[in-house]
Amino acid sequence: MHKGSCLCGAVTFTVDGDLPPPDACHCGACRKHSGHFFASTDIKREALTIAGEAHVQWYQSSEKVRRGFCKTCGTTLFWDPPASRDWTAVAMGAFDTPTQTQLGMHIFVADKGDYYEIADGLPQNQQ
Repeated sequence: MHKGSCLCGAVTFTVDGDLPPPDACHCGACRKHSGHFFASTDIKREALTIAGEAHVQWYQSSEKVRRGFCKTCGTTLFWDPPASRDWTAVAMGAFDTPTQTQLGMHIFVADKGDYYEIADGLPQNQQ
């Protein structure tokens, strides 16, 4: 089981089971929402338990995706494609450590910021 929370502790969550390898999304929307690239792991909805859900604010960032953050402290927590998938992406930075997983790949690297390089040798998908 893995645990995590927002900065102020109003939202906590648990994940039953191991964390899949996270990806790092470099698209413009993820960079703006998180302040850098967004590293997250896709968790089956039935394995994710959220406490303090009344403090989660959802922002519909596109027709197919909503993004969840703590409305008290602003912590980026979730990326959720409600109608199209059976999982929710959970922000790696919100987990308590150790997570016992490692970054698996980079996505949308064609949109990455110009102020950093990706030099870790992991697979990179342009889109």
